Amino acid sequence: MANSDAPPAPEAYAASAGHSEPDHGHGQPRGADFWKLALGSIGVVFGDIGTSPLYALRESLAHSRSGVGQETAVLGVVSLVLWTLTLFVTIKYVIFFMRADNKGEGGTLALMALAQKALGGLGDGIGRKRTTAVFFLGIVGAALFYGDGIITPAISVLSAVEGVKDAPHVGHILGPYVVIISAVILIALFLVQAKGTHRMAALFGPVTLVWFLTLGGLGLIHILDDPRIFRALLPWYGINFLLQDGFLGFVILGSVFLCVTGAEALYADMGHFGKGPIKISWLCLVFPCLLVNYLGQGALILHRPQSAGNPFWDMVPTAAYWPVLVLATIATVIASQAVITGAFSMTQQAVQLGLLPRIEIKRTSETQAGQIFVPQVNRFLMVGVLVLLFVFQSSHRLAGAYGIAVTGAMFVDTLLAFVVVRLIWKWNLTQTGALLVPLAMVDIVFITSNMLKIPEGAWLPLVLGGILVMVMVTWTKGAQILSEKTRRDSVPLADLVQILATRPPHRVSGSAIFLTGDPDMTPVALMHNLKHNKVLHEKNVILTVRTAGKPRVADADRIEIEKVDGDFQKVVVSYGFMESPNLPKALGQCRRLGLKYDIMATSFFLGRRSIVPSAQSGMPLWQDHLFIFLMKNAANPTDFFKIPPGRVVELGAQITV
Repeated sequence: MANSDAPPAPEAYAASAGHSEPDHGHGQPRGADFWKLALGSIGVVFGDIGTSPLYALRESLAHSRSGVGQETAVLGVVSLVLWTLTLFVTIKYVIFFMRADNKGEGGTLALMALAQKALGGLGDGIGRKRTTAVFFLGIVGAALFYGDGIITPAISVLSAVEGVKDAPHVGHILGPYVVIISAVILIALFLVQAKGTHRMAALFGPVTLVWFLTLGGLGLIHILDDPRIFRALLPWYGINFLLQDGFLGFVILGSVFLCVTGAEALYADMGHFGKGPIKISWLCLVFPCLLVNYLGQGALILHRPQSAGNPFWDMVPTAAYWPVLVLATIATVIASQAVITGAFSMTQQAVQLGLLPRIEIKRTSETQAGQIFVPQVNRFLMVGVLVLLFVFQSSHRLAGAYGIAVTGAMFVDTLLAFVVVRLIWKWNLTQTGALLVPLAMVDIVFITSNMLKIPEGAWLPLVLGGILVMVMVTWTKGAQILSEKTRRDSVPLADLVQILATRPPHRVSGSAIFLTGDPDMTPVALMHNLKHNKVLHEKNVILTVRTAGKPRVADADRIEIEKVDGDFQKVVVSYGFMESPNLPKALGQCRRLGLKYDIMATSFFLGRRSIVPSAQSGMPLWQDHLFIFLMKNAANPTDFFKIPPGRVVELGAQITV
């Protein structure tokens, strides 16, 4: 929902998500379109997980205890990597989670909205408590995603550029400048975001396809260096290694998890490419190439133990070193681009669902709906990535900070899936437990292992996530308090109609549109217009913007019009949480429904509130000040709703919260 000042309480979003609405999603693509989407998914969806071979095996082996035999360590770590890929990506996400879609969309916030919808019919009491818990889980998952989004570009690009240290002839010259080179690449990447990425996106798929084929080819070259590596296909070798390495084996799981960072992208990007193309790309190309590459790295280390320090780059033949280095750098840029784009999409969803204040969101393509640019998020990510780059200065040190945010986000997905499986799929408790309890236990094992990396840098994404959670909680709680206070202080619209019938005000020509979050109450701007200007327009529209619990709303379902009397009409405009509001365009549809108006003779009235903190608001005073700060820095409603600036009238009032 939308108000010109602040969104309504979180419960309002849950209520709007609770309506049973038809699915207007498109069918599965066929023929050439299917394979185009499959190729596109290789670049966007799998870019992050495709750069993990640069450092995952190296970091895992670096923590193994020297007392464990080389063969046991290599076979054990490679086995753990292969089975982590199988359990987390193939079974958890490809086979299971991609079935839990919200009108074709995936990701933590889409899953949260779906769970909110499932709980919407439980009423107050325990149902409301559960809904609040689901809402909080969505906030935590979104916050952890941003933590991952800052680390991924830094570690991906840095791990590729570090390859110049061993480059033929010039390694000793360029080696000292690895951080500077990485910074230049990353700054250029963030600066280009404002231009739009739809043109570059066409190259993502083909380039990443070549990268995965290169990964597979390098693995094939070395896989027969030591045939013992094929034993790693058996899970026993991973279990045996954990038992022999003792507590260090548990620590190593945190590094092993690096091989699946980016796995949640399969689920989050499902709406862009569809289930079929993503599944076929993973099962037929990405998964086999990753398996072969990790087996090849393991075989090389068994054959030449000194390669354990940097197995990926030791796999590359001297003649192909520079082409592979350039390709790896491009692949890491693509992986970073996918994370940045995901952060933009996550922000759009969070704003629409009321987790964050209005933020300026720009569209960079007239034809592709998903192409957006969020300047504030772009600056935030760029500063965060550069700080990480210059503080940690190596992918080895950054690896200590990586993984905790991803494991946390995956665990949130598992918890939210419980609601979906029980209430939407209608599985009984035994069936649900048989599926989700093992997945949750594996999640917890990896989370606990990654928690041990907190002194090495894992504290960073947790602190960042905690700050973002506090911001989202403050915004939603403050918006709820403000909404409730506004409703208490407002006059019901039905009562105002009766008052105006007995004491008609002066009438002026034209139409007036009043934005409000509650169509049953008189908007503050309308009351001030009557109180101070003492006039009423010929036609008055009480306009509410609502966010539905699905990604997109069909044009046929977007507008609802209700006539109150001869002076007033209520108009409700609905948007999905993946859409950006455009009120002039939406109001253009009203003409087909009988609401005719001239945009040049229409005034949009917005209420502008000045918030004063109060110790009795229901939040601590510091949280009041944070909420006020967020409100003051929210995007201008005129720009956010795409309203013509020359037609806007703002009327202010002071309110204590």
